[in-house]
Amino acid sequence: MELSPSAHVDTFTRDNLPPAGQWPVFEFTLPELQYPDRLNAATVLIDDAVEIFGAERPALHTPDGGTWSYGQLKQHANQVAQVLTEDFGVVPGNRVLLRGPNNPWLVAAWLGVLKAGAVVVTTMPVLRASEVATICELTEPVVAISDHRFSADLHDAVRAGTAVVTYGASDDSDLTVRCAGKSGIFKDVPTAADDVALLGPTSGTTGTPKITMHFHRDILANADTFARHILKPTSEDVFAGSPPLAFTFGLGGLVVFPLRFGASALLTERATPMDLARHAAAAGATVLFTAPTAYRAILKEGRGDLLKNLRVAVSAGEHLPKEIWEAVHEATGLSLVNGIGATEMLHVFISAAGDDIRPGATGVAIPGFRATIFDEDGNEAAPNEPGRLAVIGPTGCRYLNDERQLNYVHNGWNVTGDTFVRDEEGYFYYQARSDNMIISSGYNIGAPEVEAAIDQHPDVVENAVVGRPDPERGSVVCAFIVLREGVTADAAKRKEIQDFVKATIAPYKYPRDVRFVTELPRNPSGKLQHFKLRAAVSEETTELAGAGQGR
Repeated sequence: MELSPSAHVDTFTRDNLPPAGQWPVFEFTLPELQYPDRLNAATVLIDDAVEIFGAERPALHTPDGGTWSYGQLKQHANQVAQVLTEDFGVVPGNRVLLRGPNNPWLVAAWLGVLKAGAVVVTTMPVLRASEVATICELTEPVVAISDHRFSADLHDAVRAGTAVVTYGASDDSDLTVRCAGKSGIFKDVPTAADDVALLGPTSGTTGTPKITMHFHRDILANADTFARHILKPTSEDVFAGSPPLAFTFGLGGLVVFPLRFGASALLTERATPMDLARHAAAAGATVLFTAPTAYRAILKEGRGDLLKNLRVAVSAGEHLPKEIWEAVHEATGLSLVNGIGATEMLHVFISAAGDDIRPGATGVAIPGFRATIFDEDGNEAAPNEPGRLAVIGPTGCRYLNDERQLNYVHNGWNVTGDTFVRDEEGYFYYQARSDNMIISSGYNIGAPEVEAAIDQHPDVVENAVVGRPDPERGSVVCAFIVLREGVTADAAKRKEIQDFVKATIAPYKYPRDVRFVTELPRNPSGKLQHFKLRAAVSEETTELAGAGQGR
């Protein structure tokens, strides 16, 4: 596919796109996917929205009752763009890293980066400095914008010469103070529709994350497929959800989708499932995004009533068991909208809504996408035969300068790491992850990354990490650890290693289940056999949980 002339002065992202022959096929089969050659996603999402829906319409809410209007969000986004270009010399194509919890200033910064023609790299605030440093090494940001509460170790994580600016601290150099001194008038850079707008790190199955590359048109395409055809938003909707904006699931559900349709969003910085349910109910939320485990937790507290005013409840981030779907439906009358997406695809591409929902099924390929199942030989599988899920649509996998591109794209198809079956009517049913990704409470956790963290403990000789089925979280991280000779394998050592991992990588990745063993299973060539460990934890989950093994 021939690219349009780029507006980027800094050509880093264009230079590091995968070779054209390694790209997936892109299809734009719907009229709403016919975007102009010059397109800035931020212009569409906020400037055009102000013109269509009005500057006074509510855009962003916070649990304390605060609200930003569309006009205020536009002004602050313009001010951020002014700060970036005037104070820090950002030029189109430069990368800008964002770090913070879900709040209005993070959204304003995200839009401001795009308005300036730069490329946004949003990171999870709970990532450790070493993890942020890896992302910075790969993406080479020139500026890092951080909530002041998460900036302590950022100076050590960024590359030399990267400017760090915080918001929320109210000192003279704070982003909010800088913005207050700007006019709020900014002419958005007329980027190409196929200029890279954001770089999204994955929680991949190796220690080094893959960096997905998404164009300006991709950001709108997810709103014009999944949101438009499955969620059917109106300007009266209020979106709420738990996923961080650094996850493309959260970015779509809490920023792109509501702004695209003139709706508003409730942003919660950090909330338990019950907190989220209470805040959403108080804000009059009509669309909710969260993981199946959150819905289960709300029902366990007997508070399904907090969900009854929702118009749409979306479950994604991990597999939705049929039992949870039925429990939510019985308690609230809601038919949970299931779905599967991928960071490589930006958002959901298989789903169903309303009368098309079949409990236990993920759904069908949504309008704008088509999907199939490949067998082990790379051929299309027969109905009801398990195989690898593959998809083609208006978005697709492009990794930043990464040979693993060849592992995801085959003959033009995006082939995910999931095993599914498809029935005769085109409904897809999830079977399992076909790689060693662990999905726990909606978070993607790469087993090799956890293994690498555990290996750094001085008492660990070797270890292996797998996902153990768990009724509350879907899966939990389970580590099999061989200790140095003479080290006591007891509860104190287990907790010590768990705390060590929490201090080394993001805390949600730590092994909740730690099992000390004398050796790990290997094949004759010495390769570690993770599949044997997976089989063991699947068969022994109930017994081990009852014995209190490391939970």
